[in-house]
Amino acid sequence: MNYGQLFKEKNQPSGRYHIHEPLAIQHMAKTIFSFLPIEPDTPITVVCIGSDRSTGDSLGPLIGTKLLERRCPSFSVFGTLNSPVHAKNLEETLESIHQTERKPWIIALDACLGRTESVGYMTVNNGPVYPGVAVKKQLPPVGDMHMTGIVNVAGYMEMLVLQNTRLSLVMDMANAMSGALLRAACWHERRQEVLYPSAERKIT
Repeated sequence: MNYGQLFKEKNQPSGRYHIHEPLAIQHMAKTIFSFLPIEPDTPITVVCIGSDRSTGDSLGPLIGTKLLERRCPSFSVFGTLNSPVHAKNLEETLESIHQTERKPWIIALDACLGRTESVGYMTVNNGPVYPGVAVKKQLPPVGDMHMTGIVNVAGYMEMLVLQNTRLSLVMDMANAMSGALLRAACWHERRQEVLYPSAERKIT
């Protein structure tokens, strides 16, 4: 990987990638990396929003589980199949993160619904995600950047639609999005080592 080229790609625009694109993981990782903070000793936290009780809504917990299983470097992870972050505990989880981390930089992940032609697309964007919008829930915005996977069609009986989403699509998205995050995390770790050699980095 040419880290010099990656450094130049900071401020890269947000991205939208289909699950069947051959280079989706690589391109998604580059976009994630372009948003990550360069400042030294900035804690990065991944908040994977969703529920293990609904197939479509399990995208976030699946990604969180995969990140923990593969020991994602540099990032703290909240939201797994065993310990999901959902509507009932989201605010409590965010409060806990801000109490334990000093100025955390948060990546939020969530499943969403969209148009028929958008199903299967994954997005990476700057700024927060607004969880619960598809199912008409009022929840706080989450994240300095966010990733979403469009798992099914919006517009009618959204809760039922999420529960009847194909597991194969959700699994494919979870594999791709966790893979992109892991790749971006490795690049980020390497960049920080180059920019801030260990002798110069602040010990916390």
